[in-house]
Amino acid sequence: MDVFSRTFLAAAAEAGVAIPTVSRHLPVFRRCVDPDDSAVLLARCLRPNSAMAGEFVLLLTNRRLVVIRESRLLHRLSLHLNVNLRRLSNVTWTTERHQPAVELAATAVDGVRERFWMNLGDVDRVRQVESLSQRLFGRLSAPEPRPAAVAA
Repeated sequence: MDVFSRTFLAAAAEAGVAIPTVSRHLPVFRRCVDPDDSAVLLARCLRPNSAMAGEFVLLLTNRRLVVIRESRLLHRLSLHLNVNLRRLSNVTWTTERHQPAVELAATAVDGVRERFWMNLGDVDRVRQVESLSQRLFGRLSAPEPRPAAVAA
């Protein structure tokens, strides 16, 4: 078993992604990632302000960010983003103070600002994603949590 397969399965188990979902997405991810690259994060996510776009599955490796879109009705898969981490600019991640969630945002090579909302379900998992983001994107310190919205 190559490095990618071994680490992808471990990341899927850690994220709690169901086996049928892993089986559907693995061939697409495999085409995008080198066999010797390690998967460090797998997460289901949504794109803020585009609720009808379907769900997304985000894979972060040591070298690439790959995002697959899954349509709501037919569960069709399409590659949304496949980019080398060095080609991303203005990478930010924002944590929510009262939710175990992270918003990852980056500008892709084509100049489009991509935003992904990951509801991680666990504060420890949020800390893990923050640590990975710092390591992979070269941040010196963790971002400040966003203040809770005030109801009007």
